[in-house]
Amino acid sequence: MKKTLVGAAVASLIAASGAFADDIMPAVVYDLGGKFDQSFNQAAYTGAERFLEETGIEYRDFEIQNDAQREQALRRFAQQGHNPIIAIGFSHGAAVDKVAAEFPDTDFAIVDMVVEQPNVRSIVFKEQEGSYLAGVAAAMASESQAVGFVGGMDIPLIRKFECGFLGGARSVNPDIEFIGNMTGTDGSAWNNPTRGDELARSQFARGVDVVYHAAGGTGVGVLQAAADEGLLGIGVDSNQNGMHPGSILTSMLKRVDNAVFDSFTDAMNGEFSYGFDVNGLAEEGVGLALDENNEELMTGEILAAVDLARQQIVSGEVSVHDYTADGACPY
Repeated sequence: MKKTLVGAAVASLIAASGAFADDIMPAVVYDLGGKFDQSFNQAAYTGAERFLEETGIEYRDFEIQNDAQREQALRRFAQQGHNPIIAIGFSHGAAVDKVAAEFPDTDFAIVDMVVEQPNVRSIVFKEQEGSYLAGVAAAMASESQAVGFVGGMDIPLIRKFECGFLGGARSVNPDIEFIGNMTGTDGSAWNNPTRGDELARSQFARGVDVVYHAAGGTGVGVLQAAADEGLLGIGVDSNQNGMHPGSILTSMLKRVDNAVFDSFTDAMNGEFSYGFDVNGLAEEGVGLALDENNEELMTGEILAAVDLARQQIVSGEVSVHDYTADGACPY
C-alpha cells in the first residue's frame, strides 16, 4: 500500500510538472494593420513565434479587419479555452474590459492600455524615453538641423512618441527646426503608406533631412520616401533597419515581442501576474537598434551621446516628459 502511494505521488508530481505546459493555449489578437505590418503588430508576432520555437507550444492568432471584430475575436478565443489571450493595441481596451469580466478564470493581457480587471495584465511602455534617444541621434545626424515626425492616428499615445523625440533633439540643439504631422484620426491611419510617403516628402521639401515615424504600416511609406530622397528615416517598434540599409539611421525598439513572450512564458510556468507592467529604458523595454545595416550611420560620437542620455534617464538625472500625463509637450 505504501509503495502504491509513493508511486502515485511520483506520478502526480510528474503530471504536475507538465500541467502548465499541457494546459496553456495562448492566443493573440492583433490590431488593425495586421501581423506583418513590419512594426507594432509584427513585434507581437515575433514574440509569439519565439515562444513557439522555444517551447513547441502552439498558439492561435487573429488579424482584425474592423473594430467590431475586437470583442468577437476575444470572446471566441475565451470560449474555445484559450489562455492567456493577449490583445495588441490600446483600441482593444473596451473589448478586453468586457470580455475579461465575462471570463474571470481566463488570463488576459493588453498592450498600450490599462484595463482594471483582476484577470488582466496591462502592459505599457515609456515610449517617450526611447523616442528621446532617437531624437538625440537624429539631431546629431542632421546636416540641415531640421528633423521631422510622422505619426499614425492622432492620439495621446502617438503624441508621446513625438514629444519624447522632440525633447531628445532639442537636448542636442535647442534651436533645431521641427515639423510634425499625423496621418489621420481613425484606424486607417495605421495602414496608409501612400500618405506616409506624401507627408515625409513634404517635410523633406521644407528642409528636414531626418524623419522619425510612429505610424505602423503607414511608416513603410515614410521610410521608402527617405530612401528615395537619399535622406534618413528612423523606424519604430520593430527593428526596421534592414528595410533600407544605409538610409535608416536607427529604429526605436518597443519590445512588444518580449511582452508577448514573457506573458506566454509566465502563464506556462504558472506565474502570470496582473495589474501594471511598465517597460522603460531601465527595464530594457525600449531602446535603439544597432546592427550591420546602420552601424556606419551611428557614428561613435552619436553612440556616445545616446548612451550618455540613456544613463541620465535611467539614473533619474534626466526626466523625459510624458505627453499623456497632461496633454502638453514642453520642448
